[in-house]
Amino acid sequence: MTTLPMTVPAPGLPARVRVHEVGPRDGLQNEQTVVPTEVKAEFIRRLAAAGLTTVEATSFVHPKWVPQLADAEQLYPLVSGLDARLPVLVPNERGLDRALSLGARHVAVFASATESFAKANLNRTVDEALAMFTPVVARARDEGLTVRGYLSMCFGDPWEGPVPLEQVVRVCRALAGMGCDELSLGDTIGVATPGHVQALIAALGEAGVPASTLAVHFHDTYGQALANTLAALQQGVTTVDASAGGLGGCPYAKSATGNLATEDLVWMLDGLGVETGVDLGLLTATSTWMADRLGRPSPSRTVRALSHKE
Repeated sequence: MTTLPMTVPAPGLPARVRVHEVGPRDGLQNEQTVVPTEVKAEFIRRLAAAGLTTVEATSFVHPKWVPQLADAEQLYPLVSGLDARLPVLVPNERGLDRALSLGARHVAVFASATESFAKANLNRTVDEALAMFTPVVARARDEGLTVRGYLSMCFGDPWEGPVPLEQVVRVCRALAGMGCDELSLGDTIGVATPGHVQALIAALGEAGVPASTLAVHFHDTYGQALANTLAALQQGVTTVDASAGGLGGCPYAKSATGNLATEDLVWMLDGLGVETGVDLGLLTATSTWMADRLGRPSPSRTVRALSHKE
């Protein structure tokens, strides 16, 4: 039997949080070796079976840039019948074409709040990247798809340092204005702290981008990911990105360490009485299974603690 935390609700939190699982895409894109397609498919199946209703499956980025996800066309049909939302990343209209041809219903574009990261990641200025995404989002919406806008470097940038709130608000408003249903605020190098998180969410609300349209995506570089998540929930955010077993970081930001581990998030939310629908035992078993396939232990504290107990 899986050890579970004692449930003690805290005031001012949502009754339910949707966990946006990014491990199969954001996690595996950083692996040094290419994970076999069938292992990826089984990973996604197990995550869905653990109760995750949104599992980001893959990316239709050119294989030259992310070779670990070059099998998107082969992978997606293996999992498309699952009873879960399976978003895919589309960098441009060609990527959207590929996603549509496979029947994808949920897509995401990937923007930056800073010029330096836009140049490193997209080889464009921030405004040039937004201009590239505008027809992609419009076409996706015309096809009846939901569109998520990822925004990197919302709190700090390795080249530029702290990122002004108004700079992030400007890009968020542009993404919302072009039709993105949801915006994911990325702390790509993990430098955010709770006050900063709450200030940004408040500034976005004042600018007409409500917390109900936001997700948060924290990295745990300085051990702040859970504290930052709690701060976001207190501001009304109800969607949290996390990666099973703590897999992944960002291939274009060398100082980025792993994503917030889904198990660590679920442990905290279970203890707070916030519903996720996720079975922590099945999720931990899945991450342990994947860690075995990758040949190293999971960095998730919760996975390690529960695996040691059992």
